[in-house]
Amino acid sequence: MRDWYSTLAAKNSLPADAVSDLAERGFVVLPGPVPSVEMNAFVAAYTAAMISASHEDTRVGTTSTRVSDFVNRGVAFDDLYVFPPLLEACCRIIGRPFKLSSLQARSLRPQSVTQELHVDVARESADWPLVGFILMIDEFRLDNGATRFVPGSHRWLSAPEDDNVDVRGDRADQVLACGPAGSLVIFNGSTWHGHTANGSEAPRRSLQGAFIPSDGRTATDFAGRMSAATRARLAPLALDVLGV
Repeated sequence: MRDWYSTLAAKNSLPADAVSDLAERGFVVLPGPVPSVEMNAFVAAYTAAMISASHEDTRVGTTSTRVSDFVNRGVAFDDLYVFPPLLEACCRIIGRPFKLSSLQARSLRPQSVTQELHVDVARESADWPLVGFILMIDEFRLDNGATRFVPGSHRWLSAPEDDNVDVRGDRADQVLACGPAGSLVIFNGSTWHGHTANGSEAPRRSLQGAFIPSDGRTATDFAGRMSAATRARLAPLALDVLGV
């Protein structure tokens, strides 16, 4: 059995200020794995995957449309969930072997309202600690639904719904994670967060996912869904991270 976790844990891919932000604030925004010169092709692959997704893999909610399992939607997305800074963040936050739980597209529709502040997993869950990530397909701005975080809240024992707070209202201590297309948000899933209102006339698109401890229960059964073509092209590290 490959000791892939120890190998990853020994590496240093995150800048020192990013390490500090994750520890102190609970989130960080970094340049993502897609070079700027390749972003147009990446967006085209994203769009094609959204269009070709089956009805079963598509969920239309009150504010957004989601398409699941971007592990099986083409080589364009393979580098995202093995991006070294992201995996180092998992080593630091989860602190033991982990696996990818989900990788999905999310398109926040125009004129959508603010999402409630929330955490992604309860502390007593087998899926805790959780590391979330968001790759910006479009620029995240103040006016189009950028995700807001409450810095330091990953250290609090309470969740927003337990703390008698206005979960939709603005907070003096909130910070919006803005950035150009291709930026990557990495965050501790215990940090209070939620998207803000998209007051623009265009959707705000992203790819988002989460890592959980290896003994947790994934949101997507990657092993059961994996096509022969996907398995054949993936490197050993990707298969390790997927738990297949």
